[in-house]
Amino acid sequence: MTCNKTRANRVSRGRNVTGRSSRTAHIVAVLMGGSSAEREVSLSSGRECAAALRVAGYDVIEIELDADRGDDIIARLAGARPDVVFNALHGRWGEDGCVQGILEWMGLPYTHSGVLASAMAMDKIVAKRIFREAGLPVVESVIADATEVRSRHVLKPPYVVKPYNEGSSVGIYIVHEVANGPPQLSDAMPARVMVETYVPGRELTVAVLGDRALAVTDIITDGWYDYDAKYKEGGSRHVIPAEIPEEIAAACLDYAVRAHQALGCHGLTRSDFRWDDTRGLDGLVLLEVNTQPGMTPTSLAPEQAAHNGVDFPALMRWMVEDALCRS
Repeated sequence: MTCNKTRANRVSRGRNVTGRSSRTAHIVAVLMGGSSAEREVSLSSGRECAAALRVAGYDVIEIELDADRGDDIIARLAGARPDVVFNALHGRWGEDGCVQGILEWMGLPYTHSGVLASAMAMDKIVAKRIFREAGLPVVESVIADATEVRSRHVLKPPYVVKPYNEGSSVGIYIVHEVANGPPQLSDAMPARVMVETYVPGRELTVAVLGDRALAVTDIITDGWYDYDAKYKEGGSRHVIPAEIPEEIAAACLDYAVRAHQALGCHGLTRSDFRWDDTRGLDGLVLLEVNTQPGMTPTSLAPEQAAHNGVDFPALMRWMVEDALCRS
């Protein structure tokens, strides 16, 4: 990666924050864990990223967080004095702009998207509004009280109910056309939820690195692409590149870059799609953009990078250097 900021500039900036003089290798703090529903995913991502960063030649400090506390993260980062932070947190607080705001306040470069892009992508209603304004295809959706969703169909079945600010398919309910009544959501669901029209068909995904769409992956499962399908062994199979018509593949790549840019994202993102193959291009819809996708070597985004000749340590290096360049 080329960068218009010199290494001397970066080291000087780091010295102002950390009090450390120049060195030969950057120190990278990897944030992982947290208290969101995606804690275990974050720990898996963080450990794999830390190992790959060491292979890439960085000095790595792993910081496992147990609670969403600003004072804790500030104290631990101040003690670690890193040059750059690799954010491997997932879910609320780590992915919705909160941690990003702390890192901005501390003057620390960090990977992935900034405060505003992270917050907008995590809020599914806001993100959909932005996608619509950018001319991207999305489905009808509403935000409703969970009590109302339990008492009546707020959309005509089939539809999907999910938290409007979670990831990794946490808390997903599918209400089919033959449903006798509304879904009986668990008490763990938030007070307000998102209800959106269900789109049948295939699950496709595209990673964007910088300003480049990497590939289209077809995710094959026996049922809904839920948390278990994403993270449990044998839960899904990935076909890369997806065996789909050229028109659909080109549209996926184009939509993913446009969605990344519409939100103002940086670094690596992953856009998820559903495609009803009985309707051609009209059956393709954008579901969401993940600003911090899963980051193990077999996760979807790193798989696509490897498909393009970028192995996992090289991907980690790209992301760290991108963060330093943007600082």
